[in-house]
Amino acid sequence: MTRTEQDRTTPQRRRARRALAILAVAAAVTAGLLAGQRLTSEPPTLVPAPAPSGVVAPEVATPQSITPPAPPPPILLTPEQIHQRVAPTTVHLISRVGWRETAGTGIVLTPDGLVLTNHHVIDGATDILAVNQGNGANYDVEVAGYDRTRDLAVLRLAGATGLPTPALGHSAAVRTGDPVTAIGNAEGAGVPLAAGGIVTALNRSVTARDSADGSTNKLSGLIEVNADIRPGDSGGPLVDGTGAVIGVSTAGTAVAHDAGPTPAPPREIKSYAVPIDEAIAVVDQIREGRGSETVHIGPTALLGISVSDSVTIPGARVVAVSYDTPAEGAGLVRGDIITTVDGKPIRTAAELTATMVARHPGDRIELGWTDASGGSRSATIVLTTGPPR
Repeated sequence: MTRTEQDRTTPQRRRARRALAILAVAAAVTAGLLAGQRLTSEPPTLVPAPAPSGVVAPEVATPQSITPPAPPPPILLTPEQIHQRVAPTTVHLISRVGWRETAGTGIVLTPDGLVLTNHHVIDGATDILAVNQGNGANYDVEVAGYDRTRDLAVLRLAGATGLPTPALGHSAAVRTGDPVTAIGNAEGAGVPLAAGGIVTALNRSVTARDSADGSTNKLSGLIEVNADIRPGDSGGPLVDGTGAVIGVSTAGTAVAHDAGPTPAPPREIKSYAVPIDEAIAVVDQIREGRGSETVHIGPTALLGISVSDSVTIPGARVVAVSYDTPAEGAGLVRGDIITTVDGKPIRTAAELTATMVARHPGDRIELGWTDASGGSRSATIVLTTGPPR
């Protein structure tokens, strides 16, 4: 074979070999595709590759639980916004006790005129008038019930409809340092006024004296604030920074420091409110008609006496007898000492008051007492309707 012939045949052989190689590669790719199809139907078992000598294999990270983002803080209102929102949901209360009038505040709970206030605002009142701050209308008031041990009362406004009501918060969520605003008929001004401050303490106790029998009543679990709650604010809403009612204003004390030879520092203000959670529990009990040893439902039964603790023998000493009342009709006079009601011993004025809580107008009671000469007396008395006590 000459070189010329060899040169011509060599490319042909190369092309043949190249074609075989291409066919081999195509076959390998086809086999790979087919193998891939089989892999999709039978998932392989993955085996981690061994780490090279002297190299530490990285640890597989454990998935961490994702904590949802904290909710945004509540939007706090300005004092002006709080006043604008809450003041129309209050009523100014004017209570007539004998020849004098007292001022207070109430919180409208329902559009048809269910109102929450303090018991001491209506204590002894023979007539109560409510002025709604939302529409300016006057309403006659009926007492639905009260709990004098918690200084709470529930009223109904006659003929009320469509009254605005406030948002109710949760006093369990209140913390010291929280901003608050007290809204009420301060000093009987006749217009709703606001006093700002912060929560200074929780679960506080104060002692109140009952004007009817001179007994003292310890109020506990109160919210203490440094807002300047004044006479007339009693029964009004204590509101948090979002405009929700968290308490019922009930007492305020302003402690002035001794001036001495130098100017006195600002007075220390301590005011108190019944937590709204506790107040609403009493409201629900009254609405459901569930009277108890402390909760009175409906109109108050009247005996017609004022009493104090006896200092001679156990009992309730009569200090005054009202004219044309069941007590006067039974012959009770000043200085008598009541010792039993329906055969149950009465040892203090507070016990007599507590016994009367469960009574209603028209009830009959068997009253026993000791007169000024030491003689024992008794009478069956029919109770009439009287002011809340």
